[in-house]
Amino acid sequence: MRAGLEAGWKLLSQGHAAIDAVETAIVALEEDPALDAGVGSHLNRDGRVQLDAILMDGMTLKAGAVAALERIRNPIRLARLVLEKSEHMMLVGAGAEQFAAEHGFRLCDPEELITDSAREEWRKSRDKRTAKEATVPQSRGTVGAVAIDTHGNLVAGTSTGGTRGKCPGRVGDSPLIGCGCYADAEAGGISCTGYGEGIMKIVMAKLAADLLRDPRVLPPHRRKRGPATIAQAVADACLRILERRGHATGGLILLDRKGRPAAAYSTPRMAYGYVDADGGFTIVP
Repeated sequence: MRAGLEAGWKLLSQGHAAIDAVETAIVALEEDPALDAGVGSHLNRDGRVQLDAILMDGMTLKAGAVAALERIRNPIRLARLVLEKSEHMMLVGAGAEQFAAEHGFRLCDPEELITDSAREEWRKSRDKRTAKEATVPQSRGTVGAVAIDTHGNLVAGTSTGGTRGKCPGRVGDSPLIGCGCYADAEAGGISCTGYGEGIMKIVMAKLAADLLRDPRVLPPHRRKRGPATIAQAVADACLRILERRGHATGGLILLDRKGRPAAAYSTPRMAYGYVDADGGFTIVP
């Protein structure tokens, strides 16, 4: 968390754009094998890494999304390229990798993305005799970042390797606009994690953005505490709806349009952090 915050905040504090900060923060997380994004991601049923990512600009509502990548080390970089250079908003698989190569991206060896620990997890998950060990809560999770710059530009991004042992070609909520990520300069920026099929049912990131527009989401007895609590009320409300209608657990981080942070989760754990008003870091491991 600290590495991601430091990478993004260094750029923001120097006057760089929010999109630069979000991309750079997520690259730092994709490079950490402790997380389920980029290097060290979970392997699918066939023992391969397939990566998804999205980057969304809250000012224009334009997004760049990629999915089912096997030869891109940092999918968030390719997501930005799609956002800025493609007429489309989402590219997948071989077509996305072709687009990357045509624009000078290095296509990596798929083995470059696989760590020894991820391979060992995959081996255990195949063995019916060790099913109990294989179904313990997954320790590595999806990554995301949200930033607002001095010009009010609001950007959100999400990157993931998906679930361990997923069916080849499976795409979860992470790269889908409005599901795993959404940004609207008039509302806020959101990045989600958790059980993707449930998050997709309620389009959770877009739901959060819509709720941020409506102060009625804040219970009457809490409105006296001021508008800073609305962001947290929205995050909490999304998880209640996810449980009731999506029958799933998950989590989300968000910034409202004023840059006020909030986070909530119903999964066993979710590490997150944000930059305080004084430039310090608050990290919840």
